[in-house]
Formats: sequence, structure tokens, C-alpha cells
Amino acid sequence: MDGRARAPGAGTICNALATGQGSAFAIDAYTTASVSLDPGRDDVDGEIADAPDADTALIERCVELTIERFGDGEGGEVRTDSEVPMAAGLKSSSAAANATVLATLDALGVADAGDPTLAATGEIDREDACRLGVEAARDAGVTVTGAFDDASASMLGGVTVTDNAEDELLARKERDWAVLVWTPPERAFSADADVERCERIASTADVVIEHALDGDFARAMTVNGFAFSAALEFPTEPLLEALPEAAGVSLSGTGPSVTAVGDREALADVRAAWAERPGTIRLTTTQTDGATIQ
Repeated sequence: MDGRARAPGAGTICNALATGQGSAFAIDAYTTASVSLDPGRDDVDGEIADAPDADTALIERCVELTIERFGDGEGGEVRTDSEVPMAAGLKSSSAAANATVLATLDALGVADAGDPTLAATGEIDREDACRLGVEAARDAGVTVTGAFDDASASMLGGVTVTDNAEDELLARKERDWAVLVWTPPERAFSADADVERCERIASTADVVIEHALDGDFARAMTVNGFAFSAALEFPTEPLLEALPEAAGVSLSGTGPSVTAVGDREALADVRAAWAERPGTIRLTTTQTDGATIQ
């Protein structure tokens, strides 16, 4: 009973910490999960490649919840391997959760790679699979908002706008952007974010969501970037360095990564400016296919 799936990371349009509504877009960088189930076991062991001391509670809980709904008490093992850095604001937890849920569904025979809806047996669709991962993230304590915005972008691809309090998808669109990501050396865990400071800018976050629902995603993410950089005490200089060449730029998630979107040639100037800063730079694209069984 083996399964394998991958899910993309994502960047932020609107951080949901202020109001519970958020927006994110999938990027062409992936986490892969491999799941092996055994009817003779009743426990789940997790492993994160190249991070032997990392907390595996999230991926283990994803397997457990999926088995509780569709399995018959199987146990087993789950391993994730990722090119999305952890605790960098690029939705590594959402990507890991989505990939793990799909890999477990694959191992159980509930979904297969040949069915784009993932509903091989008619029991689950992509949004519901995403919600299983969100439930696991809440159980594991790795998210404040439930991160349905991040998880839905990773699962469905494209740009999503969501109400995280209700786990409701408000909109999904596609954008063809080049994406430049600067990730400084430090890390920031979403569960440690100062929610009270973020709630102080709720009125600004409302404006960001209005822009997002109108389809003006680039403007939305720039407003979000300056507002949440201030609220979460990150520098705004990298955002200023990206303008006006980038169509949009933002702090991604609760940081520390900054993402800029737009034309690939225009982002070359941004890359030159960010190259003066410590950390890593990745030039990639938006992703519209979402998570897939392998």
C-alpha cells in the first residue's frame, strides 16, 4: 500500500492573520511525500529528508486523519523531501500536508494520478483533501489561522482567496508571472507570529482582500507587504528595492522571505539589488496545476 504525491509551495497575496481572510499563489517549487501503509501496524512514523530533528507531527497527523476517514486502521511510514525551505514563509507546511494527504489517498486507492479531481471513488475532491491537511495543521499546532489560503493555493494551483474561519474558497484565478524569491538566513515560524500586532492593521487587510477579490492581485500583495512587514517587524527596504520594476512585492507569510512578481526581464534588476543581501535567491514561476499524485 504505497503512495506518492507532490505539492507546490506558495507566496502571499494577503496574510490572513489580521482578519481571517487571506490570499496566496502557488509557485513552481515542490514538496514530495511518500507513504507506505501496513495493515499490520497501528502507528505512523514520519521522516523529513535532510532534517532528522524536525518535527514530524504534521505529516504523521495527515496520514492518521486520512486513514481515519478512508482506511481501516492501517499504520505505516511517511517521508517528505522538499525544495521549499521550512519556516521561510513559502508555505512549506501546507505543501507537506497536501502532498502527504494525497500520497495517503493514493496508498489507500481512494485517489489516483489519472483522475484530475482526485475522486477516484467519488468520496473526496481536491478541496476536501486540502481541508484534511488544514485540520491536521491545526491539530499539530503549526498554524494560527488554519492556513486554508496557503493550503488551497498549493492544492489547487493558481491564486486563491479564502475565508480561513470557514475554510471557504472565495475565488480562484490564474496568473502567469515570473516569481523572484529572496530568503534571508534567519527563519520565522508561523505559530510564533504576533497575532495582536497583525490585528491592528485589520482595516488595511480589508483593503488588500478587496483588491484581491477584484483580481488586482499585484496591488494587493504590495499593500500587504508594507503593512505586514511593519506589523511583524521586518524591514521594508527589500520591498522598496523591488519597485517599480516588480508588478507586486510582499513579505511572504510571516516571513522572512520576500516575493516579487512580474515580467522576468524586469525582475532581473530586482535580483541584482537583492543579491547584495545575505541569503538565497530563487527565480521561478507561478504554478497553476496544484498538487498531483505521482
